[in-house]
Amino acid sequence: MPKKLTIQYFALLREQRGLDQETVQSDAATAASLYADLAQEHGFTLPTTALKVALNDDFADWQSPLSDGDTVVFIPPVAGG
Repeated sequence: MPKKLTIQYFALLREQRGLDQETVQSDAATAASLYADLAQEHGFTLPTTALKVALNDDFADWQSPLSDGDTVVFIPPVAGG
């Protein structure tokens, strides 16, 4: 059954998606599979090895299970100086 997920994007991912947040319906079981689906759909260029993921305001493992109503944040490396 599809889950309703709120996705937040920062930095390069926000630029590539053209949004800072969206709500999606997904059958993805884990954060990794969700990112793979979104990367294919939106042409994201960063691999998961270059990102961190947070679920509901806490850093999480890429294999953490997703639940209906979760907020998922993909966090790219930060550049600056």
